[in-house]
Amino acid sequence: MQLPAALRIRATASALGLLTAVALLVGPTAASADGHELFITSARENADQSVATLPLFRGTSHGLTVWYTVADSSDERDAEARGVNLSAKLRHLVGTAAVQTVRLVDGVVDFPATVHFGLGRVVTPGPTGFPPAQARPGSVGETAAETGTVAYTPYIQLPNGIILNAPHVATTDAAGITRTADKVVSLNTAQHTVGFRETEGRWEGDVIHYLSFDASLDVAAALEDATFAPAMNAAPGLGSQSPETSARAALAAFTNGQTGAANPQRQGLSSAILDGLSPLNVIDPIPGDDTYSPLWDVHLATWTPAAVARHANTRQSEYGAIVELAQNGMITAPDGSPFKASGFIVNCPPVSIN
Repeated sequence: MQLPAALRIRATASALGLLTAVALLVGPTAASADGHELFITSARENADQSVATLPLFRGTSHGLTVWYTVADSSDERDAEARGVNLSAKLRHLVGTAAVQTVRLVDGVVDFPATVHFGLGRVVTPGPTGFPPAQARPGSVGETAAETGTVAYTPYIQLPNGIILNAPHVATTDAAGITRTADKVVSLNTAQHTVGFRETEGRWEGDVIHYLSFDASLDVAAALEDATFAPAMNAAPGLGSQSPETSARAALAAFTNGQTGAANPQRQGLSSAILDGLSPLNVIDPIPGDDTYSPLWDVHLATWTPAAVARHANTRQSEYGAIVELAQNGMITAPDGSPFKASGFIVNCPPVSIN
């Protein structure tokens, strides 16, 4: 995996000068002495990797101000210039409802659709945590009926054809009132930075830190504290990670792992609801792999009653091992059918890995 090695502070704009140049706050070198590696080199993390500070850009939608960041690009040179993840698979979004085609007005990106923030997130635990008794996301993307054209999606196609993962993190209305995504911890429009809460996950036994921006299912958006953006479901190819045809990558999320904040084996959505901690989802590829995409094709994983009875429902950290457990009859889909893609997406670009 090729990662930039130099610590740098630079002004960034798009390759064609499409965005206002801003000074980027760059974090530690990609590979530090303690093994911590930064994927998004335009980000700066706090000491415990719980908050990432990212470049903030101003855009417009319906004549109002939109604030967004960029986490991934479909073009290698553009990704390097921006200090973001490369995901060549994003090119497969072209021509689908999962991408907005944006225009430029005096060098500022104008989005056909944006997000309603500040709606009041609600998550009420079910009898075992998951599924929740009630779940309502705190932010919801505009629909095609509202805009008259397309629905909100964080993926945009620039006039030069490059696809960016450009999630909206705040809006400012005509009265000057700014509303932010729930996971925004700081928004500095003067310095063009946004602090966003990270989520901990697992990859091949290592700890990863990612940003949960959007989900295409309302319950998932509520649980992830992310924006509900159902248009992302139009991304090809459900259940496939093919670099030639798919814009998705695989992620496993346990529904009924062990719970208890102090339990070293805790994991899953029930734990996330009851313990208020990360579900410790397990991703397959990471940035640097040609199958990587921030469009995670969620595979809900449920331990079978037999696995639970044998106390085999331990914390997992490798996607391949989860697939093997499913093949051995220890894990199924929530309805008891074979483990497979569950039919919804979360937009969660990785920031770093330990």
